[in-house]
Amino acid sequence: MADDRQKDDITGVETTGHEWDGIRELNNPLPRWWLYILYASCAFALLYWVLYPSWPGVSDHSKGVLGWTRHATLDAEITAAKAKQSAYVEKIAALPMAEVANDPELLTFANAGGRSAFGLNCAQCHGSGAAGGKGYPNLNDDDWVWGGTLDAIEATIRYGIRSAHPETRQNDMPAFGVDEILTAEQINDVAEHVLALSQSATDPAAAERGAPLFAEQCAACHGERGEGNTELGAPKLSDALWLYGGDKADVVASIAAARRGVMPAWIGRLDDATIKQLALYIHSLGGGE
Repeated sequence: MADDRQKDDITGVETTGHEWDGIRELNNPLPRWWLYILYASCAFALLYWVLYPSWPGVSDHSKGVLGWTRHATLDAEITAAKAKQSAYVEKIAALPMAEVANDPELLTFANAGGRSAFGLNCAQCHGSGAAGGKGYPNLNDDDWVWGGTLDAIEATIRYGIRSAHPETRQNDMPAFGVDEILTAEQINDVAEHVLALSQSATDPAAAERGAPLFAEQCAACHGERGEGNTELGAPKLSDALWLYGGDKADVVASIAAARRGVMPAWIGRLDDATIKQLALYIHSLGGGE
């Protein structure tokens, strides 16, 4: 190969002796700055391998002489954050919610914590903006099945609705069609009367026939004019807000088969301070009583 080396006529640089299709390779060395960067990078890599975890093993990895891990750093950051928050959390856990609500600093902290807890635990059903959906209550309005006071909201979160907790609240609506309490024609008439309470009926004659049936079968819980009863968990029927849909078919289905939605009890899953923060946050959304 050495015998094939020549000097390039244009650059005066010696070739390597390699030639492809008449193209000769010049023997130009790498710039010194590039080599220095390469050497520095190699030295940095070696130093990193020694100081930090890097090399995988059969059952573990090299620990590095510094003993640093990202997990340890994150744990330290979380511990420091909890230490800063502990004073507020302890106060919220110890004080009645009414007192927390009247303390601007505590309330600001509680709402921030409640928003975070809501995103982790509640948004899956109620939506990220708490607007709910069919079968999942909207928490932004002023329509509350079991009450919208701070204490009522806390009780709902703590013990759930129709949950397995012994202190849960429940009041099941009869399935008037499935249990053959009313005929299909009677259910249709009651549905029209219910829709008439919110000026949505399409058959006035059927709504009139359904009035005495409603008074006999439904008024004890929902009220004579459909005003609802939060102590019994009986929804208000005289507005245009519907949990399971306000179409005629939806109302008929609710009467015929009943709606028995379940919310889990969060006591035991969340601590007292978090439950209170959730209640305060939900109450602050605008629909709290």
